[in-house]
Amino acid sequence: MPKTKIQKEQVVETAAIDLKKSETVILTDFTGLTANEMNSLRKTVRSMGGVFHVVKKRLLKIILGKESMVFDPDEFKGQTGVVFSPKDMVETSSVVYQFARQQRKDVFKILGGFDVKAMQFTKSADVIRFGQLPPREVLLGQLVGMLTIPIRKLLFVLKQKSQMVEQK
Repeated sequence: MPKTKIQKEQVVETAAIDLKKSETVILTDFTGLTANEMNSLRKTVRSMGGVFHVVKKRLLKIILGKESMVFDPDEFKGQTGVVFSPKDMVETSSVVYQFARQQRKDVFKILGGFDVKAMQFTKSADVIRFGQLPPREVLLGQLVGMLTIPIRKLLFVLKQKSQMVEQK
């Protein structure tokens, strides 16, 4: 059943409020997801402080246009689900990517995203790459590991030299 003009205005108002609270917006195509899978996605997004809305592309153009973001609905096919998140692009895309990985690949697709602060559109491939990055703590651990390698090598050389001196 089509929505009335009043219902559409309410959708635009609600999404506009969510957009003002957001730092990141990720667009998805959820064609083929079951109701339980949609509820699981909503719960996952809600756990990180965001919300997931099903918004018609035409209405999404109006919502994003209010914040001076350019959105062309003709570029995207299928049904559009929108994740509004107060987190940064990397953290949000990681959560959405992990959900997409759990689903059948042909069912849930990441279409792209917007960095609200920079008012910049991010292509689907980049959002997926952000989602594939390990968590911040893991990256910091890898960095610390990389920084300790030269020190370990120096200590190994000094130990070998001291053993050579002791043997003489």
